Amino acid sequence: MSEPQGSEGTTQRLPVIEKETDPGRGGYTDASDHNPVPVVHDGDGKGGRFWSARRVPAGIVAVLLLVGAGALLYDVTAVRAERPAAHWRRELARQLAERPLDDTWVLVGAAVAAVLGLWLIVLAVTPGLRQVLPMRRTHADVRAGLQRAAAAMVLRDRAMEVSGVQSVRVRTSRTKADVRAVSHFRELDDVRADLDAVLNDAITGLGLARPPALSLHVGRSGQKG
Repeated sequence: MSEPQGSEGTTQRLPVIEKETDPGRGGYTDASDHNPVPVVHDGDGKGGRFWSARRVPAGIVAVLLLVGAGALLYDVTAVRAERPAAHWRRELARQLAERPLDDTWVLVGAAVAAVLGLWLIVLAVTPGLRQVLPMRRTHADVRAGLQRAAAAMVLRDRAMEVSGVQSVRVRTSRTKADVRAVSHFRELDDVRADLDAVLNDAITGLGLARPPALSLHVGRSGQKG
């Protein structure tokens, strides 16, 4: 997906949009790379989280399996051709036969294998793409998502429009929008009230399926002058 340039030369992230390509199959196509993603059915207009393709972990596992299977197949073929087995396979068989189960290296290898297996299971059952916030679905065949950085930028720009605000820092997560503003004039209670109204309206305007809760902090600048 292309990223248009802003008015001041800064790049702006576009929302992630997915559109159904075949109603009979129920598949969706990502607007950024045209790869099919799992279907999420929502009857109440709430969009589910986007699932990551996990290309890097899948590629690593595929390469490791290919190398291991290829080496083992080559060695088995060599043995069938009446050649001696590879040194690494003879040494591995000897170590497995001689080392007890409570040996330190056996326990370390089992722990590493268990951790890697658990990691792969977590990757398989979790959506990933934590940086993309699902947006409310207004059409059954369209899904859209907003980058967390883009949502934070919108909230910061809206907060800077409030009179009396000198600077704003915004951090967004899937459940909370943490806004810290510095005011250099006006009463803090007035600035806080205006910011609360403006930011709640801005969060609603983002059109997110699960709008984050607003956490607002307003203070004075520590600089004198």
